[in-house]
Amino acid sequence: MVDQKTISVLFVCMGNICRSPTAEGVFRHFVHKAGLTARVLVDSAGTHAYHVGEPADRRAQAAAKRRGISLDGINARRVQEDDFERFHYVLAMDHDNLRLLSDQAGDEYQDRLGLFLDYASGDEDEVPDPYYGGAAGFERVLDLVEEASRGLLETLRSKHDV
Repeated sequence: MVDQKTISVLFVCMGNICRSPTAEGVFRHFVHKAGLTARVLVDSAGTHAYHVGEPADRRAQAAAKRRGISLDGINARRVQEDDFERFHYVLAMDHDNLRLLSDQAGDEYQDRLGLFLDYASGDEDEVPDPYYGGAAGFERVLDLVEEASRGLLETLRSKHDV
């Protein structure tokens, strides 16, 4: 069961080594800068167990570090059944992972699921997977994640009075 005093957010991609740990690190950074660390819990997970226990991709870490954001201490894990109960927001990076989450979550948790980029103002609705590309892909992920993080934080402030 979720704690009503704390708002909890789980970011989800496929393997939990590129997009979702980047989202976790960036959003955690924004939450810290806003002085809301005690009120907002942030985590990430993957729909697949490919990389369980591994740190974020070194390219994601390097790109984030260039922007003053640390992904240290974030290790890949797979989404667990109790995550749907524990988190107020379970935000997927793309439609495929949202569909997998929807299949896994019970009917009572469907309203907690969504796409992370629904909180961004751009036309894109999916954070592209940079895993098989170059450095520019990781920078693009950061651009999208930063914008969506601002929108999500604004939503939490207005909807939950944090």
